[in-house]
Amino acid sequence: MIIFYLARATNGVIGRDGQLPWRIPADLKRFKALTMGKPMVMGRKTFDSFPSPLPGRRHIVLTRGSWTAQGAEVAHSVEEALAMAGDDVAVIGGAQIYTQFLSHADQIELTEVHDEPEGDAIVPAFEGWREIAREDHPGEKQRPAFSFVTLTRP
Repeated sequence: MIIFYLARATNGVIGRDGQLPWRIPADLKRFKALTMGKPMVMGRKTFDSFPSPLPGRRHIVLTRGSWTAQGAEVAHSVEEALAMAGDDVAVIGGAQIYTQFLSHADQIELTEVHDEPEGDAIVPAFEGWREIAREDHPGEKQRPAFSFVTLTRP
């Protein structure tokens, strides 16, 4: 099963300057719980945004060039990344990676961030997917309201 994991603002923003434009600890905790033990497929910029490889998960990095990094397994095509990852794949971004893998995705674990921050990485709304679960959370202090949403193909 190929599952997307991402947090996306109301305006489609998923990142700004290689970072998340919000701080939602519950989202990071959920991301860790859902991806633990899974191979994660990501782009180079997403890998570079981590201070170090995330424990307990493989890091398969899709890149065009001859880039390498400690803790990263390099793939040069969607097919190669999927072959390396096996049956249970966590696709974690960024925007170009989601676009490249969309036709392969079975499910989306989405954190809808109810805000419209500025950003330079945008993912359009997932049209034609069926919502099967939603858990709403109110905003607090500087943190925007958000919802955990699970989408599947119809």
